[in-house]
Amino acid sequence: MADQEALLALRKRIDAIDESLQRLITERAEIAQEVGRVKGSGLTSLELFRPEREAAVLRQVAERNKGPLSNDEMLRLFREIMSACLAQQNPLKIAFLGPEGTFSQAAAMKQFGHSVMSLPLGTIEEVFADVENGHADFGVVPVENSTEGAVNNTLDMFLISPLKVCGEVEIPIHHNLLSTGESLDVIERVYSHRQSLAQCRRWLRENLPHAEQVPVDSNAEAARRVRGRPEAAAVAGESAASIYGLNLLHAQIEDQQDNTTRFLVVGRNLLPPSGQDKTSLLVSAEERPGLLYHLLDPLAKAGVSMTRIESRPSRQEKWGYVFFLDVLGHADRDPLAGALRELKDLSSLYKILGSYPVAVV
Repeated sequence: MADQEALLALRKRIDAIDESLQRLITERAEIAQEVGRVKGSGLTSLELFRPEREAAVLRQVAERNKGPLSNDEMLRLFREIMSACLAQQNPLKIAFLGPEGTFSQAAAMKQFGHSVMSLPLGTIEEVFADVENGHADFGVVPVENSTEGAVNNTLDMFLISPLKVCGEVEIPIHHNLLSTGESLDVIERVYSHRQSLAQCRRWLRENLPHAEQVPVDSNAEAARRVRGRPEAAAVAGESAASIYGLNLLHAQIEDQQDNTTRFLVVGRNLLPPSGQDKTSLLVSAEERPGLLYHLLDPLAKAGVSMTRIESRPSRQEKWGYVFFLDVLGHADRDPLAGALRELKDLSSLYKILGSYPVAVV
């Protein structure tokens, strides 16, 4: 009986806390409405949305967290509250590489919460186009994988697109073999995105050496293709199995257990500083001995840390290349601002792709 009384008392405490939480969430939503009125009536969610402010709030949430919930869980809860409060005006429209069930969708939900209008699109080019023409407020596209490196299609879009980088998201990637079949013995073809096939190269070679590998635009598209075809399988995320009614033949077939993909959030405007930022650049210069050394020297002298560099054909001349750089800091704040002024003078092509909050993980 004593245990039952103690359990009842604990449940009453939980009920009281739930009531307080609901009251505080309601109060937060009301204050969010008041913020909208102070800024001006008739503003859209895009005009009210402050990515740099949200990033700062989430960093504070992680710093305050003492458990027992993990940072991931606590950040997810606060992201959903912030998403719901913002959506009171009208929801943000978020384009991503679809269809439903892709890792790009998971990245979009991690960044913006579920109180948004999701716009799954068939290609990375379509995501850029929808944001450029205003059909979407932001887009989410993959840019690099910890195992296979850069997603060149995304990098190449920045050569021709006016869009800016407004955020980054990191997602742990676990690939699964999905099919309507019951065993590996009947699998003749494996569908997936080219990057995902590469990330599972060793497993596929050892377990399905004779199966044809067929690249498609996304993992979810692969899952959709194999419905009703027991001789085919898809490499995709676990959520795609439930969405498309497939069996999970093998889980976590990626070759590297810490396999992670970084996604970029693209939008139409540059962001102000958040206090902990990263800047992406596109630069090039006329060929000369030590070209890359000269381009990077202003960053080194200023003590700016570079986190990533990629080269891509410039598409302007044969054997001409451009460099994509990620550096720590905001383009409007020293020491990076001073280094960029010097770098611009050295470059024949210079473009700030965006300054944005470092991913909160």
